[in-house]
Amino acid sequence: MTNFLYIFCLFAWGLNFITVKIQGTPVSLELSLTYRLLITAVLFIILGAFLRPKGIPQKKDVPFILIFSICNFMLSYLCLYYATILSSAAMVTLIFSLKVILTPIALRIFLKESFHPRILLGGLLGVAGVCILLHPSMGDIHGLADLKGMMIAFLGTVITALGDAASARNAKKKVNPLYANAIGFTVGGLLLGGVVIFQGQEISFPTSTSYWSGLLYLTIIASFGAWLFYLKLVERIGGAKSGYMVALFPAIAGVASVAIGESNPSVYLLIGCICSCLGAGIALGLGSYLSKIALKTNKSVNK
Repeated sequence: MTNFLYIFCLFAWGLNFITVKIQGTPVSLELSLTYRLLITAVLFIILGAFLRPKGIPQKKDVPFILIFSICNFMLSYLCLYYATILSSAAMVTLIFSLKVILTPIALRIFLKESFHPRILLGGLLGVAGVCILLHPSMGDIHGLADLKGMMIAFLGTVITALGDAASARNAKKKVNPLYANAIGFTVGGLLLGGVVIFQGQEISFPTSTSYWSGLLYLTIIASFGAWLFYLKLVERIGGAKSGYMVALFPAIAGVASVAIGESNPSVYLLIGCICSCLGAGIALGLGSYLSKIALKTNKSVNK
């Protein structure tokens, strides 16, 4: 079950940046994100009302759910939306991969969680893989817009790491993910909708197929499904290991880019994917798992 949750979130979010790019900007980014958050909130509220699971948040949990909501659903999403439009999706992916290091640091600072050396080693190897993967596109960086996009992407990544620490705390306190997500998306959507109204933006509904197909993917798959599974994953294996999947996003995005004909296969893509996958394996304890298998095999042979 854990493997399924991990793989689902990996692919759902690995295609996130490409989907945002395809969706385009027929309406403002704030309004587009408001649609996404509010539709997802409705889905979680309906599911929560139907299932009525245990783990209802207490008063002491509310501040941390609000931090989780504002950081992970409102501010970080908005930052990454703007960064993807201003800069290349590949560059935003590279910067966002720093989350594999920033999240464990946040967990260490705020929750006093142990910082296992293999997580740092795996994270560094994953970032190296991302750098190799995106090396051919480094020459495309030019102009103030690209630099601004990179800075906004880094800010969004830091904010996400803070939200991850809050979600890990909620998981430890047995706050059910359904309630956390329902509250989180509702708060994020209402706050962002308030920003749209305060700015006097025109509220409209685009008619393009690419926009609505992108919104449906981002809402149902990348928000509703992925966040439901991700918080269950945090409960099972912890925030640091769960957050490491971002190191594999560039590999997913790279393969998808080749599949749709946007880029060509290359040695950089192959080596980058191998490094990212190897780093993920190290961070998740693949070495220990293989050692246990080898030990069991030796014992069975000796018998």
